[in-house]
Amino acid sequence: MSEVVRGYYDEHALQEWHRLDDPYSRIEFMSTLTLLRRYLPTSGHVCDIGSGPGKYAIELLKQGYQATLFELSARELELAQIKIQEAGLHAEDYICEDARNLHVLNSSFYDAVLVLGPLYHVRNLVERHSIIQEAFRVLKPGGVAIFSYINAWGVLKAGVSEFSEAYRDIEYIYDYLQEIELDENRGFTECYFATPVEARAEVLQGGFEIVTYAGAEGFLAGMRTDVTRLYREDRTVYDNLLQAASDTCESPQYRDATEHLVIVAVKRHGD
Repeated sequence: MSEVVRGYYDEHALQEWHRLDDPYSRIEFMSTLTLLRRYLPTSGHVCDIGSGPGKYAIELLKQGYQATLFELSARELELAQIKIQEAGLHAEDYICEDARNLHVLNSSFYDAVLVLGPLYHVRNLVERHSIIQEAFRVLKPGGVAIFSYINAWGVLKAGVSEFSEAYRDIEYIYDYLQEIELDENRGFTECYFATPVEARAEVLQGGFEIVTYAGAEGFLAGMRTDVTRLYREDRTVYDNLLQAASDTCESPQYRDATEHLVIVAVKRHGD
């Protein structure tokens, strides 16, 4: 990732810690935890690549996994250490490094790897392929990888309520029907948005077998305003929707049109 991306996350470390507590982003968090529960091995070494301030690592540590945090932003990694210590937990290691430099990790060591953010920000295809191939290398045979992409199709839908003024230019709408690269002036920082077709193809080209994929926001995708209103006005309805959306995040009728696409893949024995 570039210094632009590093600078963004250094500056917004605390915001990233709170982001997944937002009523709408909580759907993404709960759906991802659902996938971890369904598909990760029951124990072992996990490398959280692009760990941010440690939200997922803390959940893994609570469940008894041996977790290594691998993060570009020194400030986010420092915050993760603080939060993990406050929770009375202990991580296996903290590595402050760019996800394009996974060669520093040992081969065939991890039972699972999470790549839940870096691929959002690597606009170079060769570099994305390298990250996926390196994730394959560091996994044990039979190990599970979980990759997350920002889905251009889902962003297009969310934009109707979140940035509809941009659609005064009709070409802007059609841009989101294909993969798209944004600089910090158009995206929240330097970004790469995939389509589900392209994202799955990249993971397969990395040597993995895809087990399943999910749309993190499920049937609530693009409904930030309504979801937030229900959180404030009717917590029972909100909680029920949150549970149902996370439980059904793999449903094919929803998963191709959500903002976050999550792919579960495996390194088969003998690979």
